[in-house]
Amino acid sequence: MNLARALHHRPRVAGDREQEILDATLQILAEVGYDRLTMDAVATRAKASKATLYRRWTNKVSLVIDALHSQHGPHSEEKDAVPDTGSLRTDLQAAFCGMGGLNDPETVAIFSAVVTAVTRDPDFAEAFRRDVVGPKLAATRAVWERARERGELRPDVDLDLLEPALAGVVLHRVFVLGQLPDEDLITRVIDQIILPAAIQNPAHEAKD
Repeated sequence: MNLARALHHRPRVAGDREQEILDATLQILAEVGYDRLTMDAVATRAKASKATLYRRWTNKVSLVIDALHSQHGPHSEEKDAVPDTGSLRTDLQAAFCGMGGLNDPETVAIFSAVVTAVTRDPDFAEAFRRDVVGPKLAATRAVWERARERGELRPDVDLDLLEPALAGVVLHRVFVLGQLPDEDLITRVIDQIILPAAIQNPAHEAKD
């Protein structure tokens, strides 16, 4: 049975208890990284038995993938909500700022652990790209497609090239320059780099 089918067929742990285990997983992931995260450590942090964890998650890969899915809260409608504010600028601000955004220290710590894990664990890398990155890219594409439908984008804009640019610029500052971004920095990247490259009239779109 492949990982996707295994994820689908795993028995459930009761709602709030499951979220406590997933929260503990994210805390440990941020603190010590993927390599040093163990099922024992999660069980201890969540005050659960290892048997409880293994009834729900077959291994560390499946546990961490579920935890990453739960990162913005226990309710799927909250996690999967795509910003729809009426403009590309404010959609991008809503998606990349605030709790769970690129200016959230815990999110950055978790992402750092994930980047390392992707380079070292092929099974995790496959599951992460399919089950976490895939849906996030689809959600981001929806923001850009709505901007195109509103007539905000230049007709020649290459979305495959531009979509990852905001995260790329900000994460470069995190991992190369060692600077944790704040909302002001993310907004300046949006106004000075992303919008001028993407939209019909950037001077009109960028506002204080």
